[in-house]
Amino acid sequence: MRSVTPLEPAGHPRPVPPASDRGAWLWTLLGLAAWVALIVAGRLLVEPLYHADFRLHVGNPPLVGRLHVDTSWALAPAILLAAAAVAWGPTLAERLPWRKLLVLAGAVAFAWAFALAASDGLHAVIKPIISRYEYLHDVPLVDGTHDFLGTFTALAPLYTFHVHAHPPLMLIVFWAMSKVGLGGGWAAAVALIGMGAMIAPAALVAVRELAGEAQARVAAPFLALAPAALWIATSPDAFYAGVAAIGIALFAVASGRGGDAWGDACAFVAGIVLGAALFLTYGVTVLGAVVVAIALYRRALRALAFAAAGVACVALGFLAAGFSWYDGLQAARELQLAGVYELRPYAQFLVASPAAFALVVGPATAVGLVRMRERGVWVLTGAALLGLLFADLSGYARGETERVWLQFAPWVLVATVAAARTIRGRQAWLAAQVTTAIVLQVAAKSPW
Repeated sequence: MRSVTPLEPAGHPRPVPPASDRGAWLWTLLGLAAWVALIVAGRLLVEPLYHADFRLHVGNPPLVGRLHVDTSWALAPAILLAAAAVAWGPTLAERLPWRKLLVLAGAVAFAWAFALAASDGLHAVIKPIISRYEYLHDVPLVDGTHDFLGTFTALAPLYTFHVHAHPPLMLIVFWAMSKVGLGGGWAAAVALIGMGAMIAPAALVAVRELAGEAQARVAAPFLALAPAALWIATSPDAFYAGVAAIGIALFAVASGRGGDAWGDACAFVAGIVLGAALFLTYGVTVLGAVVVAIALYRRALRALAFAAAGVACVALGFLAAGFSWYDGLQAARELQLAGVYELRPYAQFLVASPAAFALVVGPATAVGLVRMRERGVWVLTGAALLGLLFADLSGYARGETERVWLQFAPWVLVATVAAARTIRGRQAWLAAQVTTAIVLQVAAKSPW
């Protein structure tokens, strides 16, 4: 059972020692300056590459290309939602019952992502997923290919880019949806955005477990209204990130159960979910750093063992069906290096990839990172940043990290708990976050 001391009532931020205004402003300016500098450096490095060779396929603002502002009345719902969230979000996050807050965070995250995408017209919501380069194009091949899982790796070059660059589970999900009458772009878009919206409540559960409910309540509006919403609608990477976030949240809960039967079961289910994430995308592997960090912080090695057993069950199931995760990874890597990735220089994208991700998490996150003092939150954020560093140094993802690294976004976004200590301060930083998202939506068009 979770105990709450009389000095730290649930639903209210814990008292913090007063800090000098001057010191707080210095840290704030440092965080903002670092955020802006990273983005500017990314653009200065990649823009010349794009003009030198268009085959790099990174011609999407704001890091490259020309900004083109395109607005219409269809943007009004997103602006109204953002204004309402800034006005009432931080206060509601403190006062709502916990379960209602989780539901509201998920609902707002869905509405925010949908409203931003729909500002270009309703068709823009489904346009990314019905592309001939995406999963729906290859759904008929699941029925048309003998021994689909057993031949997936060998026939990888025959699939579209985003299919052969990932394990086969996402394609199987869309195939299963089509079999029950949920085929087509709209069903797929709702599934992707819906799972992406689960990032917010899942991350809140994990923060509550490690840092307390008060910290989770502070983070709630920032998780629900992150600039990441631009790539949640509509990208399969949002689905991957949602599944991974649920798995980590379940493990965080299990890690605090002290090894009882319910905790063991929860850890095993967490492993099953995380195992599913591994067969949705190869990139989720480095997110295991967050799971290990939780286990070490809470001395929950028993829970880690049960979670590992769950992952192993999923892996063995796919192996028995004919698909080897490792062989699939090798094939995907070879195809990537033989394609556009060969044209993208390692050194430039070493900076440009984090620059794109900086836009995903927004300026409030940068400020929160330099002001963070909460150990429980740092367990999540620090481990995610370590995973990001490894992913960046590996060079596996060069560009497109706005969506490819979505799985890291919630665990870095939780640093926003330190951006401001007052309701008014949180409102100001939430306004900065939603403004970033709206400006990017109207000025920087991407295919995702």
